[in-house]
Amino acid sequence: MHRHFNGLKTVVLFGAIWALFLGLGAVVGGGRYIWLFALFGLGTTFYSYWNSDKLAIRAMRAYPVTREQQPTMYRIVEELSAAADKPMPRLYVSPTAAPNAFATGRNPQNAAVCCTEGILHLLDERELRGVLGHELMHVYNRDILTSSVAAAIAGVITSVAQMMLFFGGSRQNGGNPLAMLAMALLAPFAATVIQLAISRTREFDADEDGATLTGDPLALASALRKLEAGTARAPLAPEPAVVNASHMMIANPFRAKDVTRIFATHPPMDKRIERLEGMARRTQPGIERL
Repeated sequence: MHRHFNGLKTVVLFGAIWALFLGLGAVVGGGRYIWLFALFGLGTTFYSYWNSDKLAIRAMRAYPVTREQQPTMYRIVEELSAAADKPMPRLYVSPTAAPNAFATGRNPQNAAVCCTEGILHLLDERELRGVLGHELMHVYNRDILTSSVAAAIAGVITSVAQMMLFFGGSRQNGGNPLAMLAMALLAPFAATVIQLAISRTREFDADEDGATLTGDPLALASALRKLEAGTARAPLAPEPAVVNASHMMIANPFRAKDVTRIFATHPPMDKRIERLEGMARRTQPGIERL
């Protein structure tokens, strides 16, 4: 496994997004309500941190599964967890034909891994192992905490900015109308850019670390090829709850015309596959490209 300075990334991400959040508080009412923004942000952060597993599982209407119900999935996760010397996460299946998978939870002791019925039918065992290795590394690298809390605060920023545009600002309530307008327009964009910067690296790191855990980079590369085609054939509807959970999924689950709303959470699939194939050539001399 590789160390990708995820702790430093977390500090940088939260520092930038909290600065943006408090900036909103500074321009609303001339800064008189900045403490309210800080308290609201802390509450949102804690709620997302503590309930990240429940929120994502509920969004995908997933149900828990046992070894008897999903023997292949259970065995793969059990073997990979043991190889990483980590606790076994809870396993779920989402009753949807859209092929995808995600991991969630605030730490390895409170983690859950979910596969859709679509991905379980689409992938062979070797490819499924590659996907599950990727998802487990999101848990072990504490990416779930980073992405869940960042998404929650970014969502609050966007909501507050929309309220600012709707209600407007006036000098009577102590606000600077121009500053409020600029912040209302720029804050959601800046929040998205911050998420983009962390999410691309997060996915690339999980690809590499997951392939190291399974010892089979080409299995994950093959799975990603199938997922790209599979999600195009059976996309998910961009419902708000699903959009909020989409950043956790291994592949963008929406149609091409809906991608602009959530594309920042996923790097281009061809780049991910290219990196995995390069990793295979470095670690397995003589290996052929897929």
